[in-house]
Amino acid sequence: MANEAMEATVKEALEMFRPQLQADGGDMEYVGIDDDGKVHLKLTGACGSCPMALMTLKMGIERYLKDACPEVTEVVQDNAPDYGEEMPF
Repeated sequence: MANEAMEATVKEALEMFRPQLQADGGDMEYVGIDDDGKVHLKLTGACGSCPMALMTLKMGIERYLKDACPEVTEVVQDNAPDYGEEMPF
């Protein structure tokens, strides 16, 4: 479990990023941070089923969070669709 300061920083950064998702009809739900520094999110709305969700997560949200909080090691989508071995892009 992350410390309170790290969690507060992550939540604040997510709130700053949220309008970008909402502008496209999506949103995100914070799930938590594990002991390895992985931030767990659920993407909802249009983002939950969008084939570009993984790119948004890795190239957008993850980069933004790592800049705001260097202790973040990765951002993962807990409700990611199973694409098998084939990536959607």
